[in-house]
Amino acid sequence: MLNKVEICGVNTSKLPLLSKKEKEELLAKIKQGDKEARNQFINGNLRLVLSVIQRFYGRGESADDLFQVGCVGLIKAIDNFDLNQNVQFSTYAVPMIIGEVKRYLRDNNSIRVSRSVRDLAYKAIQIKEKLAKEKGREPTIEEIAKELNVEKEEIAFSLDAIQDPISLQEPVYNDGSESIFLMDQVKDSKNIDELWAEKMTIEGALEKLNKKEKTIVVKRFFDGRTQMEVAEEIGISQAQVSRLEKSAISHIKRWYK
Repeated sequence: MLNKVEICGVNTSKLPLLSKKEKEELLAKIKQGDKEARNQFINGNLRLVLSVIQRFYGRGESADDLFQVGCVGLIKAIDNFDLNQNVQFSTYAVPMIIGEVKRYLRDNNSIRVSRSVRDLAYKAIQIKEKLAKEKGREPTIEEIAKELNVEKEEIAFSLDAIQDPISLQEPVYNDGSESIFLMDQVKDSKNIDELWAEKMTIEGALEKLNKKEKTIVVKRFFDGRTQMEVAEEIGISQAQVSRLEKSAISHIKRWYK
C-alpha cells in the first residue's frame, strides 16, 4: 500500500505542490465563491492527505478508501477555515483529516457498535476536549458524565466500545532477536481442574525438560502465570522466559511427533 502510486485514479507521484503565496491567493478566491480556485486548492493539498493517512495503514483498509475519507476531511477543513486566524491551513487541516479517518475506522470496525453508543462516545470526546482546554488538564470520567448528564459507567462503556481491537499477536517488546507478544502478557484464569487430561498427557514430557524449562512450563500453562510474573518469580528477564518457554515447547513437540 505504501508503494501504491495510483490511488482513486490519482497519480500520486505527479501531485502539484502549492507555495505559501499560491495557497493564500487561492483561499482568498475560495472565500469569494471561486469554484475553480477551490478545485485547484484541493488538488494542491492532496499530498497532505497522503501524508496523514499513512499512519493508518496496516489496519485492513484499502488505500483508496482511506484516501477518499481523507479528502472528505480536507474539504471540510477548506470550507471551515477562517482566513482571519493566524494559523497555517495545514495546521488546521491535519486534525480535521485525522478526525474524519478515525470516525470512518470506528464506524467500520469489525466489532459492531450501536449508533447510540457511538454517538455518546463522540459527544464524550468533544466534551473531553472542551474541558481539557478549560481546565488545562485531562478531565475525569465523572466530569464528562456530569456535563452530559449521564452515568459515568455509560461514558466508560461507550469510549471502550469504539476502541480499535488489538490482536493477541501484537508485539509488545523486541530485544533485537526475539519478540514478546500481547498473548504472552495475558493470564489464563481457566480452572486448572478442567486441564487434568492434558496434564496427564504432558507430565511425561515435563520430566525430560531441564529444571528451569519445567518450572516455566508449569507456571505458565498450569498455574496460569504471565511471562512477566514468571520472570519476577524466578529472577530472570521476560525475554529469557520467552526463549526458554519456546525452547521447551519445541522439545515437547519433537518428542511427541
